[in-house]
Parts: sequence; C-alpha cells; structure tokens
Amino acid sequence: MNTKQIVLASRPKGSPTLDNFEIENIEVPEIQNGEVLLEGIYYSVDPYMRGRMNDAKSYSAPFEIDQAIQGGVIAKVLDSKSDNFKTGDIVAGTLPWKEKFAISEKSIKKIDTSIGPASYYLGVLGMTGLTAYFGLMNICKPKAGETIVISSAAGAVGVVVGQIAKIQGCRVIGIAGSDEKTELLKTEFGFDEAINYKTTKDITKAIATLCPDGVDIYFDNVGGEISDAVIANINFHARIALCGQISLYNSTEIPVGPRIQTMLLTRSVLMQGFIVSNFQNEFPEVIQHLSKWVKDGKLKFTETIENGFDQLPKALLGLFKGENIGKMIVKA
Repeated sequence: MNTKQIVLASRPKGSPTLDNFEIENIEVPEIQNGEVLLEGIYYSVDPYMRGRMNDAKSYSAPFEIDQAIQGGVIAKVLDSKSDNFKTGDIVAGTLPWKEKFAISEKSIKKIDTSIGPASYYLGVLGMTGLTAYFGLMNICKPKAGETIVISSAAGAVGVVVGQIAKIQGCRVIGIAGSDEKTELLKTEFGFDEAINYKTTKDITKAIATLCPDGVDIYFDNVGGEISDAVIANINFHARIALCGQISLYNSTEIPVGPRIQTMLLTRSVLMQGFIVSNFQNEFPEVIQHLSKWVKDGKLKFTETIENGFDQLPKALLGLFKGENIGKMIVKA
C-alpha cells in the first residue's frame, strides 16, 4: 500500500518557507501484533513546531531531516492486530504526518465524539484546552473581579483562556490582529474588550485606558512589544503565564527590549513559563472539567480548517501570519 508523508527537508533560517518541506510517496508496512493501521482525518499545526524545526535543545526533540514531521493527529483505524482497538475506532495521538501508517497501540487513545467533534481533541478537549487551563488556573490563579489581558487572544489557546477567565468572574481583555477577530472575541466568546494591535498606535495607552485599575493577570502567547506594553500596566502582585513567544520564534538575532526585571521586582509580580506536560498527572481530571463546560455551552471553540493533506506545510506557515481564528487544523 502506498501513501504520502511530509518530511522536514531542511532547517529554516529565520521564517520557514515551503522549501523546508517535502512530500514523499512511501510504502506502508504490514501491521504486526500490537499495532494498528491508521488513516489520518485531522492534523494539528501548532506554533511550538517551529522550535522543533531547529537543531537546538528544547523541551521537545528536534524534527529529524528527511523524516516525517510529527504532531497531534485524529485518525481512523483501518485494520487492527490489537486487542484494544477495532476497525472503525477514532483515535488521537502524537503521530507522523502520513496519510496512512502502522503504529503501536501504545501511541494512541480512543476519543469520545459524543462530547464534541473529533477535531476538538486537537483543540479545546486536547492539548490546547489543557494548556489554557493549567496556565490560567494553576499559575495565574484568577480571582473574581480581577482584570486579565490575553495576547493572541483569537488563537486556539487564547479563546479558551478568555472563556475560562469569564467563568471565574474576571474582566477579560483580548489582543488580536484584525477587526474581525476583536469583534468575534466580544460577540462570540464573551470578552469584555479587545484591541487590534495592528491598527492601534499606542498599545500601552490603549491597555491603560481599558484597564484603569491595572492588569492583574497577563496570559502571554506572543512576547515582544505587545508584552512590553502589557507589563507596563501590570499591577502589584500580578501573575504572568508565559505560554508562547510567537512574535520571536523566527528571529535570527536575540531581540532587545525593555528590561522588565525592575518592574517585576518592585511590584512583586510572579512570571512563570510552563509547558503543558508539567501537569500531565492532572490531565484526566481537567479534561472532565473542559468536557463539562463544552457540554453545558459555557466553553465555545472555533477552528480554521484547511482541506487536503498536502496543505499541512502551508497551514503551519499561516500561523505566523495570523491566518487562523481559533485552532488551525488540516482535514485530510
């Protein structure tokens, strides 16, 4: 059986391009005992993948040149030599960018599509939702009446953070990159206010205007000048969750900005970086929370879906241009 895979052809210098990827035709091996044959349905693209394209030490090993890229995948079982999975099961896992592939049963888990669409397990019911929850609840510890600012608020994690913050009784301000996104944040996801950073001349002043009592919580997905502007408005005893720094991922030089340590020191601010696997022992319990909120209509989600397996590289590059609202997913 022949299939396609997408490999990392070369390591990017600065912003990646389509030339850094290659689509190959390969043979799918016969499945062995304890394995299943899968066909990909939905593929996740995520900002952290940019870091894995570099040959650098990080919390995830670099992608290997000429080997299939890996990421979150929802797949259907086509054939099984496993006692735990049968033909037709829908499963999720961190899996290779291949259309069809044989994989160990230990690499996948069944998902419950009665709670939400299968693709939600790449988003609000998967790592996206878990990241939002742990960054907000375990690090920022929101209290009713506090003001939170979220950068990249219309992204997959941002829209979930904002809604959970509203559930906790916070006043929620989002920062996004278009009028369409800022309007959606307010009308669809319940944000109190939103700022279009691309059309706002003075973001520091805009935040000060919308947050007259200061910022108690900052959920940082982007870094750079936007974070400088938020931190300039930070309150005493505020908490900052460092979730992502997407504005800096393609930098070829170390960026220089305001030195924020004095601000953090004199205002007794907590700033903590994290990755979702830090909290893996709590995954089952938190998935239950997220599932209940989705079922109860308290937690909404949105996706930007590109169609066609071959569109995976384009979709990944689109993240760095802000082409997504909510979770960017490729449907095979």
